[in-house]
Order: sequence, then C-alpha cells, then structure tokens
Amino acid sequence: MSESIGIVGLPNVGKSTLFKALTKQNIDIANYPFCTIEPNTGIVPVPDDRLEPLSKLSKSEKIVPAVATFKDIAGLVKGASQGEGLGNAFLSHIHEVDAIAHVVRAFPDNNIIHVHGAINPTADAEVIELELALADLAVVQKRLSGVSHKIKTGSTKELLEEQTALTHADELLSQSKNMRKHLNHEEKLILKPLSLLTLKPILYVFNVSENATEADIEKIIKDNSGLTPNIVIASKLEADLNDLDEDEAAAMRADLGLKDSGLKTFIKASHQLLDLISFITTGPMETKAWTIKRGTKAPQAAGVIHTDFEGAFIRAEVIKYDDFIKYNGEAGAREHGVFHILGKEYEIADGDICHFRVGI
Repeated sequence: MSESIGIVGLPNVGKSTLFKALTKQNIDIANYPFCTIEPNTGIVPVPDDRLEPLSKLSKSEKIVPAVATFKDIAGLVKGASQGEGLGNAFLSHIHEVDAIAHVVRAFPDNNIIHVHGAINPTADAEVIELELALADLAVVQKRLSGVSHKIKTGSTKELLEEQTALTHADELLSQSKNMRKHLNHEEKLILKPLSLLTLKPILYVFNVSENATEADIEKIIKDNSGLTPNIVIASKLEADLNDLDEDEAAAMRADLGLKDSGLKTFIKASHQLLDLISFITTGPMETKAWTIKRGTKAPQAAGVIHTDFEGAFIRAEVIKYDDFIKYNGEAGAREHGVFHILGKEYEIADGDICHFRVGI
C-alpha cells in the first residue's frame, strides 16, 4: 500500500512551496490566490536509512523504497462550500486521499499577501475546517434523504443502522462538533464509503520562516495549542536546499542544526498519523520496503507483495533488522538463534526482515 496525503490550506500559506520541497517538482508558485488550480501530484520515495545497509549485506542489485503520494490541493477560502474562490468542486480532490496535511502560515512576510490580512494559524485553520464540515454536511444530508426514502418502501437492519449513523453525523456537523471524537467505531465504519473529509486523519504543518528560532517555534506551537498533531517545517528553506546536491544540502542542514530533511520529518509524522509501519524483503535481486498498517498479521502482509500470497500463506521467516545487521545477514542470524519461523497470528513489526513461504 502507499499512503496519499492531501496538502490543503488557505491561498498563499506555502502549500505549493511545501509540495515542491517534498517532491522536488518544479511547479507554479506565485504571490496571488489560486495559483494552483488542478491539483499537483507527486510520488516520492519514503526515506528509510535501513535499506542501504541491508542492500550491502545482501549484495542487492537495487533498492526499492516504499512510496508516498502528495496532492497539492487548490487554496480554499471562506465560502468555498457555497462556490466562493474556486468553489466546492475542488474539495472533491481531497476525497481521494488517506489523510490531510493542513498547512497554516506562521511566517511574516509583507511581500506575500495574506487573504485575511493577519498571521493567525488557529483562525486560518478554523476557516478551512468549517468549509470541510459544510462540504461533508451536504454529502451526509443528501445520503440521509436517500436512505430515509428507501426505508419508507422497506426497511432493513443495515438501512436503519446507516440512518442512525447519518443522523448522528448530521447533528455533529450542524453543531460544528468534531466527528473524529464523537462518532463511535461502528458509525465510522458505516460512513466510510462516503469518504467524509472531517473523518480523515489530519496533520497540521506550521510553515515558518527560514529565520525562525527555537523560541519563535515554541511560541507558535504554544499560541496555537489546539492544532495537534503538528510538525514545523520551513518550506522555503527546504525547497532551496533541494536545489543543492545531497552533500551540500546535508552540510547546510548540519550548520543550521536540522536533524532531518523536511520530507523525512513529514513522512515520520504521516506514518504515525496513519499508524503505518514498514517491513523489508532483501536478497540479491533487490532490497525493498513495504508499507502496511500496524497490527497487520503475516498472511495479510504477504498479500501486500502479491494478492495470491495471503490465501496460500504457509509461514513467515522473520529476522529483526538489528539482528540482521549485527550478525551479517541470514546465515549469521540462523547461527545465533534469531531466525524466527512464525505462523498466521504473528503481527509484523516495523523493520522486520521477512521471507514468506507460500503454497503456490
């Protein structure tokens, strides 16, 4: 599986700059609202420092990282759900993603227009989230009307359960209440086919100035404490670093005291948000990372490699990453008793080196 993240926010908050920093794509970035019209899409490799050492031990011909997809959605404004700005049609692009990265402007710049005339991340976030809620409300009310009509001609248990879930969602959205918190698990499952925007996991991205100090960042986070979970990225700085070669960029980051690239910071946060982990297969042909949900059992993980593998699963042969490195590969792991043969109930852990035996 591959995670997909929709990047949203008001116009001129730095969404497209962040997108460029994450994907290294050259796209239009301009100082006016709605520079982005059709969503830009970028597929990028997920940084994983474990792959190269494994590849060297296995003498792999190539490294194949997991990938993530980013969509740069057109800037939304107050009234978008009623057709303001580029209108509600552009909200449809967000339905396709697994999670939302909500970029909020936390940098001062008199040369870049702010659509509301002042820097206020929390207020900006409220504008966008209201528009997402209004878009969801329209979807829920339309579906509720259809379900209620069907019930009049003949109710079923499933229709009645859906009506109850839709009614609850209608009430929450009408009162501007958080559906992620107030809907129960069963209601969320019933409503999942609607791909409601306000049920998608959300990550707030504080886009700060390249000159922001630790004290500045601490104040931004404190003053906007309701925006969680969050990460802080200087999008313009990251985009500029991408124009350098890797060694120069690494040296610059070290000089600036930056531990990770913006992409690595973003991927770590999005994996945590979506509860994703990676397992790895390694051999002479390739060393490859595979993305799965935490808690995935061995047969389902095998099915990620090939759909036929899940039903034909026999066993999983697993070595922990640290053990694989410590004992110089599979032979050493076997010798030291850290080569594990596991069955259908084993839950794959992050960094597991896996070989699946299947009956095909």
